[in-house]
Amino acid sequence: MDVLLLSRIQFGFVISFHIIFPAFSIGLASWLAFLEWRWLRTGEQAWNDLYNFWLKVFAISFGMGVVSGIVMSFQFGTNWARLSEMAGNILGPLLSYEVLTAFFLEAGFLGVMLFGRQRVSPRVHFAATCLVALGTLVSTFWILAAISWMHTPQGFTRDAQGVFAPADWFEVIFNPSFTWRLPHMALAAFITTCFVIGGVGAWHLRRGVQPALALRMLKLAVGFAAIALPLQILIGDQHGLNTGKHQPIKLAAIEAHWHDGPPGEGVPLVLFAVPKEKAERNDYEIAVPRLGSLILTHSWDGQITPLTAVPPEDRPPVKIPFYAFRVMVGLGLAMLGLAFWSAWVWWRGGLARAVWVQRGWQLMSASGFVALLAGWWVTEVGRQPWVVYGLLRTADAVSPNLVAGEVLLSLGSYALVYAIIFGAGMWYLWRLLHKGPQPGAAAPTPEGGLKTPARPLSVAGEADIDEGARS
Repeated sequence: MDVLLLSRIQFGFVISFHIIFPAFSIGLASWLAFLEWRWLRTGEQAWNDLYNFWLKVFAISFGMGVVSGIVMSFQFGTNWARLSEMAGNILGPLLSYEVLTAFFLEAGFLGVMLFGRQRVSPRVHFAATCLVALGTLVSTFWILAAISWMHTPQGFTRDAQGVFAPADWFEVIFNPSFTWRLPHMALAAFITTCFVIGGVGAWHLRRGVQPALALRMLKLAVGFAAIALPLQILIGDQHGLNTGKHQPIKLAAIEAHWHDGPPGEGVPLVLFAVPKEKAERNDYEIAVPRLGSLILTHSWDGQITPLTAVPPEDRPPVKIPFYAFRVMVGLGLAMLGLAFWSAWVWWRGGLARAVWVQRGWQLMSASGFVALLAGWWVTEVGRQPWVVYGLLRTADAVSPNLVAGEVLLSLGSYALVYAIIFGAGMWYLWRLLHKGPQPGAAAPTPEGGLKTPARPLSVAGEADIDEGARS
């Protein structure tokens, strides 16, 4: 347990926790914009009721995402000072653009969105909701531009000390993996939110809590999932081809592909195995001949670079990307099957009575988060041992003069504080979801006057807190 390993574990813990809330907020913001648009178009109270309900969930999720993001940014100075020194000329401006555009946009209109329904006209409020949703997507753009550059760097120069400097910002931002990583991540956020909405709708439908509103949520989730999931699979396929071209050793780790096979036999698709890194082989392997070539290269006898093409010190850990990728794909296929099954039942007019379909959505309501985290681990662990792929090793990016005991203490402190603070936030989120949408609910206002944007989490309302505590 040295400084490098502990720093990697700490960053992995913090970013894995953080990514859950921004991804959920990205999907919820666009969902709220859709709900308010439908309410303005139709004047139907049900759309307004759903908006009021999910607005409270969004406020808490957004607040927890901001807090966890601030903590994550500290580590660039404490644990990864060498990375900041070597690549700060590129990563610093990209992250600053995210703050200057996306975060200011979100912060500027978040108060109007959360507290302005009785202060501005409905159209102005809808514009604020749309701008907050746009801000979440702009934030995704800049964050993924920075991350993608670290995976497929281009448009830079290096001085004698190895410090990176931008040479062409267009090439830096629109690097080879960014084109597919951005839509893949955005759709992952939308699908994650979609399954939460569908799961909550199915849950309340089975409980008989506001069945009309619950059925509407479930139908909208089914319709979106049936369209978005096939699109996500197509984008993921192209993203995989891009990975094979620009990060071939990562792809080899994902597939636990150790050696080239005989010419003309192609690459098998390994469904399951126990990779043995020191022995450079797989035990208990279950594979389908040639299917790997067809999927990974779109050719019947195509080949991919094996792990043994590079020295062991240049290979990523194999087990994490290998298993995490299969978790992600397996959940994606299960989600697709549920979406198509639900759409078929809906087409036959039986969605409101299909108990097993509703149970399926309940069971899969958190599947998007699991798949999202699994995909993130594939991406980041598969990049190792490089922090800037092929150019700067992770071992050379950690802060000098760190002591393992200090990193272990900070990691334990993060885990303890997160368990207390965010555990309470998750508990309250569950209470809000358990209560469900309230028909005819007005815009949230506190006792004695209108709310101000001083405390974003207060949009949930004191009455909701009392009701959650009583339930």
